[in-house]
Amino acid sequence: MRGGANLKKKDLNRKNGTKCARPKRNAVIPPSSAVMIFPTWADTTAKGRKTRQLILRAALSILVDEGYRAMSLRRVATKCKIRFGNLTYHYPTREELVSELLDSVLRGYEAGYEAISDGRDLCPEDRLVRLCRYTAEEIRSKQTTRLFPELWALSNHDKFVFERMHALYRRGIVPMRKVVEELRPDLSQDVCTALSLFICVSIEVLMVFAGFRKPFEPWIAAFESIASRCFVDLVKNVTAKEVGKLVPYDHLWFNLS
Repeated sequence: MRGGANLKKKDLNRKNGTKCARPKRNAVIPPSSAVMIFPTWADTTAKGRKTRQLILRAALSILVDEGYRAMSLRRVATKCKIRFGNLTYHYPTREELVSELLDSVLRGYEAGYEAISDGRDLCPEDRLVRLCRYTAEEIRSKQTTRLFPELWALSNHDKFVFERMHALYRRGIVPMRKVVEELRPDLSQDVCTALSLFICVSIEVLMVFAGFRKPFEPWIAAFESIASRCFVDLVKNVTAKEVGKLVPYDHLWFNLS
């Protein structure tokens, strides 16, 4: 029975043009999303770059612990123990501060996802499993659990946050889409985008119930396993006919580069 199951898997991998291999023991461990990746800031001095890093770290701390409405420029300046004028020299408006903060945070998440999607120690199927599990593990962090629901809720009434969140997610699903496209090269880019977005949002919604200090946090390992199994089966078996005719091709999400 075991030999038959292995043969079936090999036939499926051959059909999709992939070859699964066991992960290398020294495989790259994705960076933690809690680590922000800052811009290079070529327009300022080393001291200025250090000040901007301090400001962004303080802003993120306030956003996670106290919420967006508490994150005024004066509150951030107080947190940093710098003069208000010094802060506004680098970030004249809260919108500019939030924009650079979210970009820096997203780069941390992107680094983790790209380390998996670009890794060649695993076949596409196993990379998809790892992406699903990595996403599920990330939603358990205090930063992720508090940051994204806060921004989602705010985006209902704040146009600036709404636009920034959409921009973030348009970038954020690219690593997932790369793996889906590699696993299913027979599907169009639009269908692969729809599948990737569905996978990402389906896992991320778990943070409401199983995120940091949420009632079902102890169940996250079971949810990881269920999600991985379901989404691998979905990507491997879905047909273009089932999804393609339902995709709104004129929607802004399908202009991804």
